[in-house]
Amino acid sequence: MPSDAEVVRLRSLDTCAVSDALDQLGLPGAVIGIQRVSAERRIVGRVIPVKLGPAGEVVASRHLCSAAIEAGTSNDVIVVEHHSRQDAAGWGGLLSTAASQRGISGTIVDGAVRDVDDSRDLNYPVFARSVVPRTARGRVTEHMWNEPIVVGGVDVKPGDLVIADGSGVVFVDAAQSSEVLEIAESIAAREARLTTAVRTGTPVSRVMDGNYESMLDRRRSSE
Repeated sequence: MPSDAEVVRLRSLDTCAVSDALDQLGLPGAVIGIQRVSAERRIVGRVIPVKLGPAGEVVASRHLCSAAIEAGTSNDVIVVEHHSRQDAAGWGGLLSTAASQRGISGTIVDGAVRDVDDSRDLNYPVFARSVVPRTARGRVTEHMWNEPIVVGGVDVKPGDLVIADGSGVVFVDAAQSSEVLEIAESIAAREARLTTAVRTGTPVSRVMDGNYESMLDRRRSSE
């Protein structure tokens, strides 16, 4: 499992640098279609997964996501697979309140959420596919937690890393976290140098063309 130190390193990056690192390694991880719906801040941490499904298929022993919240810390992100129906929320305001009290970094739902205004008032970050007002009660229940799930076509396991910001959501398999972080940090440092070059007067055509060709050369050499 990635260490707290790796979570700290990930906090200094953004989703684009991490996605570029995954591309360079030929690894999946970037998710399409899940966007921020509350709190204008990045979330980073180890994944605590929850899988939801239709109510009635499993007898619920607790409120959905409550066990994950009580297990979470500031270095964790609750990630919810919520594929069974899009007309009912898989996360809401009371859950955001509880997660905020625990100091959890944020929540990502592959599906619908509600009570977005409550989450915004709490400054608690929630990412989701859609927003609806309808409750999960009688419609959706927790089927399992802390077991592998699928989010946006990406296999996600407990303890994997995730980063989410204004550009979207990216997962990093725990087994590749060290290599991905090292490459992403190198990419971020290069981007910072290119930004400085543009700001100090270097024509953007020179900056972008040279950088693009060097990226192609690196990708070809890894194939």
